[in-house]
Amino acid sequence: MGLWLWPFALTLGLTCYGVTGSLLGRDELVTWDMVNRSTDQILATLQNVDAVHGTYYLLMHLWVGLFGDSVISLRIPTVFSMAAAAAMVSLIGHRLFGYRAGILSGILFAFIPAVSRFGQEARSYALVVFVIALATLLLLRVLDNPRSPWRWGAYALALACAGLLHLISLSVVLAHGVAVAAQARRDRSLWWKSAVALLAVAACVTPVVLLGRSQVQRQLYWIAEPDAWTLPPVMGDVFGGALGAGALIALALLARSPRKVPLLLCGTWAIGPFVLVWLASHGAISYFRHVYFLFTLPAWALLAGAGVSGACRSRKALAVLLAALVYVTLPDQRQMRQPFEHDAPVPVDYAAAADVIRQHYRPGDAVVYDRTDVWRLDDGVQYYLPRGLKLRDVFLAKSAVAVDDLVSVECSDPARCLKGEPRIWMLSQGDDFPFASVNPMQANVLQSKYTLSSSQSVTGMTVSLLVRKEKK
Repeated sequence: MGLWLWPFALTLGLTCYGVTGSLLGRDELVTWDMVNRSTDQILATLQNVDAVHGTYYLLMHLWVGLFGDSVISLRIPTVFSMAAAAAMVSLIGHRLFGYRAGILSGILFAFIPAVSRFGQEARSYALVVFVIALATLLLLRVLDNPRSPWRWGAYALALACAGLLHLISLSVVLAHGVAVAAQARRDRSLWWKSAVALLAVAACVTPVVLLGRSQVQRQLYWIAEPDAWTLPPVMGDVFGGALGAGALIALALLARSPRKVPLLLCGTWAIGPFVLVWLASHGAISYFRHVYFLFTLPAWALLAGAGVSGACRSRKALAVLLAALVYVTLPDQRQMRQPFEHDAPVPVDYAAAADVIRQHYRPGDAVVYDRTDVWRLDDGVQYYLPRGLKLRDVFLAKSAVAVDDLVSVECSDPARCLKGEPRIWMLSQGDDFPFASVNPMQANVLQSKYTLSSSQSVTGMTVSLLVRKEKK
């Protein structure tokens, strides 16, 4: 039990530390928006956008229905997912490299800064890390007893869940194929059995593949096509810091095993997805984004654990090495918990903006949000405003929920949307002249009927109060 319990507890503790310290980021605000819709509304939206995250939204919809949508409630499922992933890493390491390497792999996994970072984010990536590690463990159990249909079924189910949570994670099949091929030389039935399992997985994820393909141009247009120099910075981002990445990779290179299969499995799991996605990203759309590769972290931890186990025989040497690793990754661990880390590198202080409005709010106040970019100022401020504080969204024609999308529809004729509100709060990006960043048509209408009473800059945005001009 200690094999998996200590890594689980360590990862849980590290990931829980500071879990509410960072403001919700833009992607997390999308999660909040989606999970507070009804099931029918979620399914309708997925027909138009974000189908690849649909399974996560539906799961979180059930969770939020039971436990609410506080910051800790939104993030705690990913906290436990990363902790469970650490337990899986230890169990896999025990099977592949022995007990000592297994528990060290789980501990090293816990120290990776990105584990804390994405264990504290209300998105699907931590859950993907766990399910891929689980699927790999279940594959090893299948290879122990290939005649068991239940083991094959459990493996296929886990792999299908991984694909439904994030399609790119299925690139791990390349590594799984290495393990199957190594044993298929002695048991040729593994070929058709694994093919049947993969066909079942393909059948499960095909609807998401088709929907995702129709939406990919809209959602991933901004990811740059990778070149030969893209990999090093992406690797650093996957680990949560260049120093941590260098340390783990160096330790992974020390991995040794009397059997080739464990090294081939983990090595292909660690590197294969990068190669496959890099190649696939030289077409119309690039998929080469660091968060899509977080599921490779267990493989790096397994190789590093095997390397440490072989290189550090004495407890003293092991303690020194672990202390050095903690020291090296400590700055990145601190960075992961900064208030605006989830919106880095363009921070936005939604909470401070909401607080300005809360302090000076009067009944009847309205609001105008700058929606000229993807900063989600409206969702961010609305989340941090008191639930009982109501502001009419002046230029909102149809909400995102009403149009089954993530983006709302604004009035085509701003002048007709004003209702004579005495005061309007205007939230705009950056700290320039408030009217400079909002829609020009809206800005013209507002300036003709309102005067700027006050303006206060917070990180990433400006909160302005407009007062209606007196009629002469």
